[in-house]
Amino acid sequence: MHSISSSELFKNLFVKIIFFVLVAFAFFYFGKHISDGTQPLVFFNTRQQAPFNNQSPSISISPNAKEAVDLPRFNLNPAPQPSSPLPSPLALFPERVGIVDENGVMSDEFKVGEFDPDLIEKWGDVSDQVEKGDENVAVSSKLKVNRFEPCPDSMREYIPCLDNVEEIRRLNSTEKGEKYERHCPGKGRDLNCLIPAPKHYRPPILWPKSRDEVWFSNVPHTRLVEDKGGQNWITRVKDKFQFPGGGTQFIHGADQYLDQISQMVPDIAFGHHTRVVLDVGCGVASFGAFLLSRNVTTMSIAPKDVHENQIQFALERGVPAMVAAFAMHRLPYPSQAFDLIHCSRCRINWTRDDGILLLEVDRMLRAGGYFAWAAQPVYKHEVNLQEQWKEMEDLTVRLCWELVKKEGYIAIWQKPLNNSCYGSREAGTRPPVCDPSDDPDNVWYVGLRACISLLPVNGYGANITAWPARLHSPPDRLQSIGIEAYISRIELFKAESKYWNDITESYVRAYRWKELKLRNVMDMKAGFGGFAAALYDLGVDCWVMNVVPVSGPNTLPVIYDRGLIGVMHDWCEPFDTYPRTYDLLNAAGLFSTEQKRCNISTIMLEMDRILRPGGFVYIRDLLSVVDELQEIAKAMGWRATIFNTDEGPHSSRRILIGEKRVLHA
Repeated sequence: MHSISSSELFKNLFVKIIFFVLVAFAFFYFGKHISDGTQPLVFFNTRQQAPFNNQSPSISISPNAKEAVDLPRFNLNPAPQPSSPLPSPLALFPERVGIVDENGVMSDEFKVGEFDPDLIEKWGDVSDQVEKGDENVAVSSKLKVNRFEPCPDSMREYIPCLDNVEEIRRLNSTEKGEKYERHCPGKGRDLNCLIPAPKHYRPPILWPKSRDEVWFSNVPHTRLVEDKGGQNWITRVKDKFQFPGGGTQFIHGADQYLDQISQMVPDIAFGHHTRVVLDVGCGVASFGAFLLSRNVTTMSIAPKDVHENQIQFALERGVPAMVAAFAMHRLPYPSQAFDLIHCSRCRINWTRDDGILLLEVDRMLRAGGYFAWAAQPVYKHEVNLQEQWKEMEDLTVRLCWELVKKEGYIAIWQKPLNNSCYGSREAGTRPPVCDPSDDPDNVWYVGLRACISLLPVNGYGANITAWPARLHSPPDRLQSIGIEAYISRIELFKAESKYWNDITESYVRAYRWKELKLRNVMDMKAGFGGFAAALYDLGVDCWVMNVVPVSGPNTLPVIYDRGLIGVMHDWCEPFDTYPRTYDLLNAAGLFSTEQKRCNISTIMLEMDRILRPGGFVYIRDLLSVVDELQEIAKAMGWRATIFNTDEGPHSSRRILIGEKRVLHA
């Protein structure tokens, strides 16, 4: 037997050790560098591991965690956000993503289509690049806007579409009120300056005290005091205007007048059956102001006539109102909008032109709703006034209205619940019913129709629930809205309500909206009215003008069925209200839609015109649009800051919060 020397034994052992070292190194190399992207094995993980004791595993902290958020100086401290629970370990690793195939299963088998340049608008106008190393920095804009100058002091009460003197002078006739309707400035003549406040403008008196008094310096006009002081409308006491609550027909006060109406027709049931009211020729809106305490929201309207500041007084008081006139066109409200329409000495000839103006009342009045008329022909026995009363009686019979009660100087009619009466009239009775092709909800620059708008045969608009249940009950008219929905309209309605309730709750909590004492609020793109409903649910003591843009689906009937108020409007044109009349403007998705139709700086200037000094704007829109709006806001002198939405810094949307400052000419 051959013996193995000690040198050979050592040599064999050395070779084996080298072999195992090489194999171990090879495994390490392949495990570390030829990975398929899945989570590496623990023994290849170079991250520091927590010891096996009672300490919690460490979690990476954002490099921005200790940075202070630069909130705009709104004179309020944002409420602290509730701390979020730590995510589970599995939540730290993203799941695989793809698209849903035709079977509803997530799949990564898909093809990318061709690039469509029409999908991206204004490409390159605004930078979409975020500075490296700080994902929370707002997008820097290439857009530079020169600072806007103040308008002349003579424009401090300027309403562009109602003060167009040149266009009004060109009218062929003004005998039917044409001069009180909209005549907007033409292209290139848009407002391009900032409307100044009166020299001694002060922050408005807060609601509910403002119902009874406002600062003289904010609406320094005495014409109404001189004309209507004896009718208990308005008086001036030192540095304030005071509103005793009276009117031309109810000089002893609106409350007593409302009690009389309730006693005449108990079924009117203010705040229960009757929730939404239209007051025509409202004066300083004391009728609507006192209905608020009875859970009734009133749209108070009047033309800008010889008593031109009456709507401005109403809005300064914190009462829902807008400038509008019965003349040649439909009012911007849908069919079956109001539970009660009221006219007290509103100086309207209801029977002219085959009753065309009363037919407009009929269009807007809900099935089974009431029309209350307080005027001299009701109670005076002069020959000419009694002839007017007979004409009114005859017209209302032909409209199938029932005279429910006539007492003192008030007469109240009720509209029928269905169309059966119209078919039983004698052949040739005027006014006729409208052609079936006529849409009673089509109102934007649509002329008046001398015909009766038929009620829907399915009862839509009539079968609504009582207040407050109607605020959250999906109305039947939801099914008639012209929208393309991939889910049921009822589910869409509920989803919008939840969406706005969540967002508004965060606004109220984080930005302390209740401390801001908001009163006059406008939602510039209202949808189904979810924002207004959320404010009501959250106890914010305000009213909301829900604006439905003409560029989208007409959801206005649903808003009124919910017991809210609103108006149809085209934001490429000015709104019919006085300057400095709203405390808060909410605009979600408005500018990314309207920028395809008009200059967004024009809309921003209109927002500045109608916003009170010290008022706020909340704009929720696409990142590139919001970045451009911030530059415009700064050029108007606003304090404006961009924030991330709840979706985080990688969301395609941002929030712009702006505060308007006082501007004097």
